Amino acid sequence: MESSVSSVSDSSGGKANTYSWTRIRKIIFSFKKELAIANVVAIMATLASVPTPLLLSLLVDEVLLEKPAHVVEFLSSLAPTSWHSPEFYIGAVLLLSITLRLLALIFNVWQTRQFTLISKEVAYRIRRSLLNKLGRVSMSEYETLGSGSVSSRFVTDLNTIDQFIGSTVSRLLVAFLTLFGTALVLLWIHWQLALLILVLNPIVIYFTAKLGKRVKELKKNENQAFDIFQQALTETLEGIQEIRAANREKHYLLRLRDKARNVRNASSEFSWRNDAASRLSFMLFVVGVDAFRAAAMVAVVYSDLTIGQLVAVGGYLWFMLTPVNELLNMQYGLYAANAAMKRINDLLTLGEEPRYAEKNDPHHIDPFSDNGQLKSTVGLALDNVWFSYGDQPVLRGVSLHVQPGEKVALVGASGGGKSTLVKAVLGLHQASSGRILFDDVPLEQIGVDCVREHVAIVLQHPALFDTSVRENLTLGREADDETLWQALEVAQLKEFIAELPEGLDTRVGNRGVRLSGGQRQRVAIARMIVSDPRVVILDEATSALDAETEHQLHRAMETFLENRTTLIIAHRLSAVKEADRVYVFEDGHITEHGDHDQLMGQNGVYARLYGTLQERQKNRHPA
Repeated sequence: MESSVSSVSDSSGGKANTYSWTRIRKIIFSFKKELAIANVVAIMATLASVPTPLLLSLLVDEVLLEKPAHVVEFLSSLAPTSWHSPEFYIGAVLLLSITLRLLALIFNVWQTRQFTLISKEVAYRIRRSLLNKLGRVSMSEYETLGSGSVSSRFVTDLNTIDQFIGSTVSRLLVAFLTLFGTALVLLWIHWQLALLILVLNPIVIYFTAKLGKRVKELKKNENQAFDIFQQALTETLEGIQEIRAANREKHYLLRLRDKARNVRNASSEFSWRNDAASRLSFMLFVVGVDAFRAAAMVAVVYSDLTIGQLVAVGGYLWFMLTPVNELLNMQYGLYAANAAMKRINDLLTLGEEPRYAEKNDPHHIDPFSDNGQLKSTVGLALDNVWFSYGDQPVLRGVSLHVQPGEKVALVGASGGGKSTLVKAVLGLHQASSGRILFDDVPLEQIGVDCVREHVAIVLQHPALFDTSVRENLTLGREADDETLWQALEVAQLKEFIAELPEGLDTRVGNRGVRLSGGQRQRVAIARMIVSDPRVVILDEATSALDAETEHQLHRAMETFLENRTTLIIAHRLSAVKEADRVYVFEDGHITEHGDHDQLMGQNGVYARLYGTLQERQKNRHPA
C-alpha cells in the first residue's frame, strides 16, 4: 500500500489551484486498487457483523420456548446426539457470534488502514500545494496575512480535512452497508415493522441535520478565534527578547490573555452546543427506538411476530445506532472540513509574484570585457521606477545607474524609500511603472529566480535559523569547510566560531539568540560571501558593530567587493564613505547624487545629515 501511494502522480501538476470535494474525490479515486480492496473488506465486515444480533435472539424461540427450527436443526446435524442440549446450542451460537464480531473488527481495522493511508497522501498533496504556493505568494500579501495565520492553515485546518477523510469517510461505506443489511434482515423478520422503522429513521436523521447547521457556524467562529490567538502568540514569542528587555511582558501577555479569552468563549459556545446537539440527536434516536420497540410489542400481539424475533428487532435497533451515529458525525465533520477547506483555499488564492521566463541572463557573462579587463559582475539601473503601498506612493520616478563593480550608497531619512527600492530590485515588490535593468536587460527578461541567485542582500536584522552555523552559512548550498572558514575570516568571525564547542556545527538558537547582534550581522555577511554573488546589497549591514570591528570588516571586504556591484544603505558615515558615489533619497525622490566631498559642498540634505557628524568626529579625533 505504501509504495502504491507514493507512486501515484499528483493530478494537480503542482499548481496552486483551489481544492474542492470533487477534486479530492478524483485524487482518492486514483487509488483504484486500494479502494477496491477497501470496498471488498467493507462488504466482508458487513457480512460478518450484520447477522450477530439475530443469532442469539433466534434461540429464544428455538431453545427457551422449545420451538426448534433452522438453527437447532443445523447445529444438531453437526454434533453427536449426546451433545444436543440447550447449553450446547447456546454455547455454539455464542462462539459463532464472538467469531463474527472478531472478524468484523479485523475487517473494519483493515479498511480504516486503507483509507488512512489514502487520506495521509491527500493531506500531503494539499500541504505540498500550499508549500508551492507559499514560494510564489507576493510579499505584500504574505505580510498582510502573517506567519501565525499561515501556519494554522498548514496544521490545524489541514489536520481537520485529514481526519475527516481518514476517520470519517472511511466509515461511510460500512455504515451504509450495515444499514442496508439491517434493513434486509428486518424485512425478512417482519416487513410491516421494517417499513415503519425505515420510514421514520430518515426523519430522525433530517431533524438532527438541521441541528448541525448552527454547529457549523460555531465551529467557524472557534477556528477564527484560534487563528487570531495563534498569530498574536507567534508575534509575541518572536519578539519576546525585546518585549522582556522593555519590561512590557505584562502588556503583551494581557493582550494574549484577552485573545485566549475569546478562544475560550468561542470554544465553550461550540463545545456545549455541539454536545447538546449530539445529545438531542441521540435522544431523538432513543425515542425512535422506544417507539419501534413498542410497535414490535404490538406486532407480537396482533401478528405472527415471535418473542425471539421481538428480541432480534430490539437488538437491531441498537445495532443501527452505530452507523446512524457515524452518519451524523460525518455531517458535523463535513461542516468543520468545509470551513477548513475555505481557509486553505483563501491561502491558495493569494496574489502571486509575477513569473517571468528567463529569456536573457546577463549574469552568465564573459569573464573579460571588451578592453580585456577582468569583469565578474553586471551593472544595475533603475529607469523612472514608481511604487506604492496602496494609495501611498513610496518610490516616485526613481532613476539611478550603477556601473559594473561600482560601490553606490543610498542615504536619506528613514521612510524615504531606500529599503523599498532594494525589494523592487530583488523582485519582492513589483514596480507599478518604470524599469529595473541588469546590464541593460530588463528584470522581466531575466526572471526573479535568476536575479536572486546572483544578487545577495545583508539586512540589518538578518534571519538566522535554529540550526548549525554551517547551515546558516550555506542555506542548503554546497560549500566545503575551507570556503566557510574563509568567509568567516572576511566577516571577522573566524576566531569566535573556532572557539565554539562544536565549531561550524554549533547551533545558534532560535533567530540566532545565542549570538550578539553584531555576530548575527557578521554571520549574514559570511553567508553572502559564501553565495558568491554578482551584486551585493548591504542594508544597514554593519549597524550593530563597534567602530573598530566595522573598520576591520570594511578593509577585509575590499578584495571581495572589488569586482562586484555594491549597493550600500547606511546611516553611518563610515559605511557611506566606502562608496564611490552616493544617492540621496528624500520622500521617494533622488534629490542629490555625487561623491562625499561633492555632496558636502552642496549644503543640501546630505550635508545636513552628515556635516554635523563629521565635525564631531574631527573634534573627537583631531589631526
